Amino acid sequence: MANAPVQRMSQLMAKTLRDDPADAEVLSHKLLVRAGYVRRTAAGIWSWLPLGKKVLANVERVVREEMDAIGGQEVLLPALLPREPYEATGRWDEYGQELFRLQDRKGGDYLLGPTHEEIFTLLVKDQASSYKDLPVILYQIQTKFRDEARPRAGVLRGREFLMKDSYSFDLADEGLAQSYALHRQAYQRIFERLGLDYRICAATAGAMGGSRSEEFLAPAEAGEDTFADCPNCDFAANTEAITYELKQADAAGVPAAEDIPTPDTPTIETLAASLGVPASATLKNLLVKVDGEIVAVGVPGDREVDLGKVEAHFAPAAVEMVTEADFASRPDLVRGYVGPQGLEKVKYVADPRVAPGTAWITGANRADTHARNVVAGRDFEVDQYVDVVVVEDGDPCPKCGTGLKLDRAIEIGHIFQLGRKYTDALKLDVLGQNGKPVRVTMGSYGVGVSRAVAALAEQTADDKGLCWPKEVAPADVHVVAAGKALQTELALDVSDRLAAAGVRVLVDDRAGVSPGVKFTDSELIGVPAILVAGRRAGEGVVELKDRRTGEREELTVEEAVARLTAH
Repeated sequence: MANAPVQRMSQLMAKTLRDDPADAEVLSHKLLVRAGYVRRTAAGIWSWLPLGKKVLANVERVVREEMDAIGGQEVLLPALLPREPYEATGRWDEYGQELFRLQDRKGGDYLLGPTHEEIFTLLVKDQASSYKDLPVILYQIQTKFRDEARPRAGVLRGREFLMKDSYSFDLADEGLAQSYALHRQAYQRIFERLGLDYRICAATAGAMGGSRSEEFLAPAEAGEDTFADCPNCDFAANTEAITYELKQADAAGVPAAEDIPTPDTPTIETLAASLGVPASATLKNLLVKVDGEIVAVGVPGDREVDLGKVEAHFAPAAVEMVTEADFASRPDLVRGYVGPQGLEKVKYVADPRVAPGTAWITGANRADTHARNVVAGRDFEVDQYVDVVVVEDGDPCPKCGTGLKLDRAIEIGHIFQLGRKYTDALKLDVLGQNGKPVRVTMGSYGVGVSRAVAALAEQTADDKGLCWPKEVAPADVHVVAAGKALQTELALDVSDRLAAAGVRVLVDDRAGVSPGVKFTDSELIGVPAILVAGRRAGEGVVELKDRRTGEREELTVEEAVARLTAH
């Protein structure tokens, strides 16, 4: 094994901090800054210091090895991209304000790439002309940009981040399915090697488009995604992707709808209390504007509307809440008393829980008046059914009916079967075996490389600091010289011996730093093994500590070197 260089902390460009940064909200943000791995440059923009760069490079290495193992070919495309390809696919506008747009000195429009579907498609269009050139998997590990409105949580949600994005190009849908399966398996190996606890969850395609989509989520309190896990079967999905079947109810015995006076009951709570009924018996009708047109969204009164789902359904159209001015211009829409029956010039979208045959108490479109026995499909029609409620803990599993368990998670990977959305827009064809043009089908697959570092910090840290898995740690062993000259001499000697055997060593040889501070820093930095040259250094005895378990053992230098070079 080749010699590994020894990294001396006396020369290391990194300063540890005793206190958490004032703006830090999540554990990974606090610890990565305190341990000297990253520093904030601006809101959502981070500099990686030497220790952080080593961890980042180790994640890259694992990703690169597993991508190469499935036949991926690495390339590097520009981050500064022209407007035209993104305009051809519609994403110049669909991305909205999250897209960094800029102009050159001649007035030409450019963007900083958030993802590269368009550019990879054009690359293959330039390079591939025949069925013999496909299938192909191309990937890159590159900095991406997204103009987050509220960058937060350190490197978890930044405006600049490192990502592996890969793209498969196949002649037929069967080939796409195989490429998708290869990536799915590669991602499982990547996250297992990194030491991440993760779940594979059904997901929505969002602005990416396409048919099948799955997320790889790392459960963590700091996560911004909520996913549902069934304790009884293998169902797992991002709550944004959970859908339910439309089950028609029998309304044969429901009397005719009738209006009832309900003064001062503009909310579900006041209505239910006034009538002595559960909120679930009422129908909530939320009014929004979609590209300026008013749309009503119906859900049971005891459920909340998930505006993210509404926005995703109508994307790329802009969705906003109605205003007082909107009500003033539409006297037929009475705030707090809107009902779906008799609505004019308003599209009505409802959750599947408002199925045909279900009966409700809802607004009568007159002030201080509601209507009861209002039946979906009899007294009003639903223009479109969309799953729009906020999923709650205990909601039935769509697969087996068992109550779902909700948890927070960090998205660390996402895979998509894009189909021909981009190849249609950019006209990517190759000649088939019969000499006729074949429209290529495509997949897109991402791993958040810098985000994986933060996810690992969130999942593996303890009350003392970071605690890296060996595969990604910045060193294999952290050697601590307790302070005296003899201890420092022994620490440097054992460090050189370990490095000569190929062990990556970080040695704390700082002069004038107390043993207590060095021990605290060794736990904060989080290298898997800590080797201390302390009180028995004169006897050639050192203490080996397992950072994760806290187990300690006194060994001779020879025993310690043998132990640390055995793996």
